[in-house]
Amino acid sequence: MEQKKTVIGMLIFPKMTQLDFTGPFEALARVPNAEMHVIWKTLDPVRSDTGLAFLPSTTIAQCPPLDVICVPGGPGQIELMDDPEIIAFVRDMGRRAKYVTSVCTGALVLGAAGLLDGYEAATHWMSAEQLPLFNAKPVAKRIVVDRNRITGGGVTAGIDFGLYLAGQLAGEEAACRIQLFLEYDPAPPFNSGSPRSAPAAIVQGVREWAANMLERRWAASRRAAERMKAAAPAAR
Repeated sequence: MEQKKTVIGMLIFPKMTQLDFTGPFEALARVPNAEMHVIWKTLDPVRSDTGLAFLPSTTIAQCPPLDVICVPGGPGQIELMDDPEIIAFVRDMGRRAKYVTSVCTGALVLGAAGLLDGYEAATHWMSAEQLPLFNAKPVAKRIVVDRNRITGGGVTAGIDFGLYLAGQLAGEEAACRIQLFLEYDPAPPFNSGSPRSAPAAIVQGVREWAANMLERRWAASRRAAERMKAAAPAAR
């Protein structure tokens, strides 16, 4: 008897951070019987925030029901927060999926879709304070699991997230084989990968470099949160 496929959909969008997408994709695409879908509004190439181009495999209109939905992050997430078509798609798929997941600031898109209300979640450290706008509790971990919500922290945490989710879908042995094949054995040359370990001057420099983007992200999150509050009485 043929084993049922696990249908995994990863949303991509202009100005996403490519490693938020490609990190977990490398792990999840190797899950036995995984059926991967790379989703956007059209089938035209989508460029990341650093210019890499990716080809969607399906559109949001043609996307089949998903067992797993995953939303990456990056600067382009700001525009998604004000995109009713994307928010409706994520909300609809998320309500039916077995696992609702994100990497980095993709968690804010889940929040805007009402999918993190009352859940713990991870996101990029510079944007974690925005999660309570969506009644989500930020947790400073690389992977946060709360019922069927699995969220990864910033950027490189997507690899950890992908391997963890691979283990949930196919078992620990399969996930370990994937990790070994990827030779994922990190030994970073610098101890500055977290605001808890990086020198204060480095943390401040990154905050200053990203200040304009963070201001726009805060504004988009506040608008999305207000829309959620306005829609709540109608939903009841």
